[in-house]
Amino acid sequence: MEFLGSMAALLVTGLFIVTFNFQAFEIPSRSMENTLLIGDHLFVDRTTAAPPTSAVKPLIPYSEIKRGDIIVFISPVQPGLHVVKRVIGIPGDRIHLKEGVVYRNGERMNEPYMFPLRDYQPYRDEFPTVSPAESSNVNAEWAVTMPQYVQNGELVVPPGMYFGMGDHRDLSLDSRYWGFIPRENIIGRPMFIYWSFVTPDDQYQATSMPERLKWLLHVVIRFIPDTRWTRTLNLIR
Repeated sequence: MEFLGSMAALLVTGLFIVTFNFQAFEIPSRSMENTLLIGDHLFVDRTTAAPPTSAVKPLIPYSEIKRGDIIVFISPVQPGLHVVKRVIGIPGDRIHLKEGVVYRNGERMNEPYMFPLRDYQPYRDEFPTVSPAESSNVNAEWAVTMPQYVQNGELVVPPGMYFGMGDHRDLSLDSRYWGFIPRENIIGRPMFIYWSFVTPDDQYQATSMPERLKWLLHVVIRFIPDTRWTRTLNLIR
């Protein structure tokens, strides 16, 4: 009985940690290459990025969202969709791009993690000075509201909001296209990759039961050769 009691306590503790502290997340797109790849499976820390409460604040090391943090959040334009981006601007920051290079508060950013640009697109690479009408990917509501945050050719991040971008700027539909990330939408920070598997670009679109079963069979058969073993337990920065 003592052994069963210990196992039950361990199980309850484990479920509490998984439910309230960590969340599993899979990367579905190439927008964060090469930091994160399609098929990377992560654990997301839900506690340190959550707004502190007086009841448990002394027990958990909360920390503010900082520039450069990678965060998982609920999309502001697609409720229920989880998105991962890098924080480029925090409240009060002034952001603009020139020829694809990001300038924050007047200083050119050094971004060694960024995937090299392969082409040039005016709206994407000269943000926010080029009209949203130049891009078909801009959210309609953002196209209307964005000008009110632009001052002297720079986008000013308002209180309670964050500006996020993907590391693969060619492919990332980010804050340039749909706006700011509300603080309350942020779920947490990715911690490490617990498993990475070679996955097709369009696999996230396979949602039917036959497609899922087919993919599961593929994973079972190809588990050893298609697992990216060198990415296992890699910390995410």
